[in-house]
Amino acid sequence: MIRLLSFGPSALLLAAFSSHALEPVACKTVRFADVGWTDVSATTALTGEVLSALGYQSEVKMLSVPVTFRAMQSKDIDVFLGNWMPTMKNDIEPYLKNGSVESIRVNLTGAKYTLAVPEYVYQAGVHRFADIAKYPDRFAQRIYGIEAGNDGNRLIANMIKDKAFGLQDFKLIESSEAGMLTQVKRAAVKQQWVVFLGWEPHPMNRNLKLRYLEGGDAYFGPNLGGATVHTTTRAAYAKQCTNVGRLLKNITFSTDLENQLMGQILDKKQDAKLAARQWLNQNPEQWSAWLDGVNSFSGQPALPVVKAWLKS
Repeated sequence: MIRLLSFGPSALLLAAFSSHALEPVACKTVRFADVGWTDVSATTALTGEVLSALGYQSEVKMLSVPVTFRAMQSKDIDVFLGNWMPTMKNDIEPYLKNGSVESIRVNLTGAKYTLAVPEYVYQAGVHRFADIAKYPDRFAQRIYGIEAGNDGNRLIANMIKDKAFGLQDFKLIESSEAGMLTQVKRAAVKQQWVVFLGWEPHPMNRNLKLRYLEGGDAYFGPNLGGATVHTTTRAAYAKQCTNVGRLLKNITFSTDLENQLMGQILDKKQDAKLAARQWLNQNPEQWSAWLDGVNSFSGQPALPVVKAWLKS
């Protein structure tokens, strides 16, 4: 005799929930790229702490911008939270076209990225890109950038190569975010002239009296290098790891949030993960919506899991 098994509605609902809530074991480790900018380090730490609360593990690799997109194409990196557009357009476009990288959402609006000078230089008459070359000796024919391979450095190098704004005799000085800002601070103490890459969000906007230069639209874009920052993943990642994908599609940041986190990291020398966890504890109303439709790795609703983890 064949005995037929029957399942009640609650059992069927539980089975359906379990089959959709759990991801492949390979999804438990999320691999991030960090290009060495404090804003990216801050948002990566913040996202990583939320994932830790949900039972995931994060791996963060320090890579340049070009290597980041190549690593996503080769499936060695899953997520990059710092795709600044339009300045990174040339870096990411080949990978978007061949389908190896996906931009899944804008995570920050209101950013800017262009050349800046100290307030005293601006007051002396340097208001636009075209004003820089009027004072070659005052600037020692130097423009300070950040790490080699950076998109902003490339734009400066292109300006020099194109002889734009009369800058053909200027030299790009490549360093790092910290190295560049140290040079700017030293110059400010002595009231020396310096022109450098500036961006917002960043504590430099609070710690330095700086002004952004106009007239660089052809290279940095309009509105003083007005930018949006995008969350990008390797191809099909959000489909393969649907729960993480849902979280990534939910997460957005603000300039105030990032300035606060970066201030803790840069000014107070706080570890990025510690600063991120502290912010999560203090601002539940700002991140609760990130967890809509998200579960822990084991399939539990995310919000109570994260709240319990923060109290532990």
